[in-house]
Amino acid sequence: MQEKLILIVDDKFSVTRMISEYLVSKGFKVIVANNGVQGLTEARINHPDLILLDIMMPHMDGYEFIKTYRKESNTPIILITAKIEETDKVIGLELGADDYITKPFSLAELVARINAVLRRSQPAIDPDQVLQIQSLQIIPEQYEVKKNGKLIKLTPTEFEILITMAKQPGRVFTREHLLCEIQGEAYESLEKTINVHIRNLRVKIEDDASNPCFIQTVFGVGYRFYNGSA
Repeated sequence: MQEKLILIVDDKFSVTRMISEYLVSKGFKVIVANNGVQGLTEARINHPDLILLDIMMPHMDGYEFIKTYRKESNTPIILITAKIEETDKVIGLELGADDYITKPFSLAELVARINAVLRRSQPAIDPDQVLQIQSLQIIPEQYEVKKNGKLIKLTPTEFEILITMAKQPGRVFTREHLLCEIQGEAYESLEKTINVHIRNLRVKIEDDASNPCFIQTVFGVGYRFYNGSA
């Protein structure tokens, strides 16, 4: 299996060195940038498989990095942050991050998160199985979603949530269940992040995000996908 390339964008040398050494010992290739501007340059040149991104950095913070880079690429991004406010994490997810981990964290958990997010970026079903649901077309082989023939850009996490639900229309998924489906384990209070990813999905695939047709809320339980036949 080809080694996965991880880009670490963090202004603290002690952090990048610690993470780099551990990731290399686990079979990853690593490149490092010490601010968001340098991180963008490295990402554009080296096309990493995943980016570990600090929020608080000089020159360009993590939020600005995501805003800029998401216009160019859907490469998975995991936020590494010392900020504990829930709103900070939500902002990152709304901008297009796939996951977050809060300092201090165990390196073993970080690798587990990386592997989980990388798995999301690979089609989880038969690549020949194109799903056509009303105006939506889901193409696993290209990792693409089209609506009325127009390509919709989704992050790997958004795509995985969508295809997990679309494969089983009518089934009610709890937030915890969706987390387990896409990453194998529910960490911290990340159950709440499903709400953010669902909100992002609705904005992208629904005609009216405030009155969704495809992704319906089952109050007090979770979400289900409606394909028009149930």
